[in-house]
Amino acid sequence: MRVTYHGHSCFRLEVPGTVPVRLVFDPFLRDNPHGAVDPATVPCDLVLCSHAHNDHIADALELARLHGAAIVAPYELAEHFAAQGARTIDLMPGGGIDLPWGRIQMTPAIHSSALELPNGENRAMGVPAGYLVRAGGRNVYHAGDTALFGDMALIGRHGLDLALIPIGDHYTMGPDDALHALSLLRPRLTVPMHYNTFPPIKADPHAFATRAAQAGHAVKVMAAGETLAL
Repeated sequence: MRVTYHGHSCFRLEVPGTVPVRLVFDPFLRDNPHGAVDPATVPCDLVLCSHAHNDHIADALELARLHGAAIVAPYELAEHFAAQGARTIDLMPGGGIDLPWGRIQMTPAIHSSALELPNGENRAMGVPAGYLVRAGGRNVYHAGDTALFGDMALIGRHGLDLALIPIGDHYTMGPDDALHALSLLRPRLTVPMHYNTFPPIKADPHAFATRAAQAGHAVKVMAAGETLAL
């Protein structure tokens, strides 16, 4: 299994197999300040969107149209994409779907979810979420945008090989709460996300990694474009 970071909260997960499967979480590629990427160069089979804010869905439809990918999203957001012709898989927190290569389960997140329309309107779009992906004997958790919450202990109860968690504060957990989240999730490895993209979410991921190591947690700070193998 290979994980590529595209900056902010966007990751590409490659699941090996007879027919490899490629998943993109929270697609923010073309206009990502961490390093713009052409969606045409990011082939994928599934696009997992945690909520409706533009920095988490910006390239979802383009990826779906370019690569024939299905969009996985909370029900209302999935309906929004389906109305625009996308193939979708709608889930709600706690629910999941078994696929030939593994399982996707939607987890709770504490945040909001609204489409930011050109006229300035924010249109409510159901609930925010995270994702737990199980494949090839590995468990990967993408927390989405979220605050710290106690049920993270339940999300990690079967063991996590990788946790992708926000540390940017202001709109999500900051470093202090993210560090406590690790004590609940207990992942084998953590990659911080959702920091330094915009001024309000400025954070030092290396300082976070140092504090995490002192508490017994392994954290890898990834640069945009970097890939790691699980």
